[in-house]
Amino acid sequence: MNVPVADMQNGNLLAKLIGLVLAIGLTAIGVVLGFVQGLPAQQVILYAVATFALSAWAWKFYLQQFHTQNSAAREEDGPGELRQAWEKYRLGVLGFVILLAGFLILSLTVEGFFNVWNVVSGLILLAIIVLTITVGKFVSENKSAFIGLMVLIGLFTIGAMNIEGFASAVNIKSILLFAAFLGLACVGQTLVSLLGGLDLSIPFVIGSANVGLLYMISLGVPPWLAVILILLLGAIIGAINGILSFRLQGQALILTLGTGFAISGGTQIITSIGTAYSGNVFGTVPKWLSNLSAMNGVTFGLPFPPVIAIWALVAIVLIVGMRNTVYGRYLYALGVNRTSARRISISERVYWVAMYSLSGLFSALTGALLLGWSGGGFIGVGDPYLFMTLAAVVVGGTSLLGGVGGYGFTVIGVLVLQVLTSFLVGIGLNFEWQQFIFGILILPMVALYARSPHIRTQI
Repeated sequence: MNVPVADMQNGNLLAKLIGLVLAIGLTAIGVVLGFVQGLPAQQVILYAVATFALSAWAWKFYLQQFHTQNSAAREEDGPGELRQAWEKYRLGVLGFVILLAGFLILSLTVEGFFNVWNVVSGLILLAIIVLTITVGKFVSENKSAFIGLMVLIGLFTIGAMNIEGFASAVNIKSILLFAAFLGLACVGQTLVSLLGGLDLSIPFVIGSANVGLLYMISLGVPPWLAVILILLLGAIIGAINGILSFRLQGQALILTLGTGFAISGGTQIITSIGTAYSGNVFGTVPKWLSNLSAMNGVTFGLPFPPVIAIWALVAIVLIVGMRNTVYGRYLYALGVNRTSARRISISERVYWVAMYSLSGLFSALTGALLLGWSGGGFIGVGDPYLFMTLAAVVVGGTSLLGGVGGYGFTVIGVLVLQVLTSFLVGIGLNFEWQQFIFGILILPMVALYARSPHIRTQI
């Protein structure tokens, strides 16, 4: 592309003027600080000259390396070596800067954080980031899974080095227990994301199922029947979300959020009749339900909660089924290109409603299992899952635009988030700091393997 000489000259002149203004500004700031600190005038003048010269040289170096239109010769030669290195390794550099910033903030604010083990842990994490970026370039298939596994290994290794008992059987069982709850809640979010939709009613359905199940049991409904009814109601709520969001394309986010508020409010109205404890239900949870979700639960004589086995079974069925059955292939086809899928007689309406129904079903199942874990009904038990389900899906590498990813990737995302949570709790950070660290670490992870263009733009 040819650039007019006049435009090129104007651009170069503007760039030089910006550099001059920056140099003068930095020099002025230095002079003011020097006089405020009471330094001799000769020393202030010397520092001012040095600051101006250094700033001018740095800006000239920047123009030579990064500014592609500073001269006709530069256009012929292309960008400088520094710019080429930046374009090649910018993700690694950004990851290092974010990691360093987080470490410095924690060192300044958390007493005792700066120690040899934490420095070593930071170096290990940095090495894993570098290795992931370097090796990841040669992994064309399942790149998201590779990077996620590397992050998971790094987090677990650092936790085992720094926190006593982190790698113990008890803590691993605890991580898997809470990962199972999150993983089951993420089933629906993964399926609807593959279609290009979102389901923000998940936490509200979880809370409503949690309260509604114990309320039914307290009314005398047989527990097994109450569970079936709750699951059916969850599927019906999901179907309503599917029908409405299909008819109002592009409004799934707001629509499901509204549905969630309505379901949550309606549940509290019904369960609070005749009681002063709105949003909470007290009663006796059946022993078999408690065994499913409790830390001391037993699975066929083995000392781990059955909910972990349930999640593993669901994961295997979904991973195998979505890759090896016609239904799974149709789901990906719809996420990639709805028009093309429709032309080969794939019913978008049926899949849209079915996936949202499954989302409601698994949300209700998660709420029921959480009742067995907590022993009491609480409408807000699903609140953390609003952020966590979305984060697990994205961190796992499933595109929210549809057509890319799968539940296997979500499983990795769930484990990464749960190990990270256990690590942050283990080092004594409160909830606010946990949220901060979550955001700091999720951003570069998403930038690493959720940044590729949508598949429909590549075909």
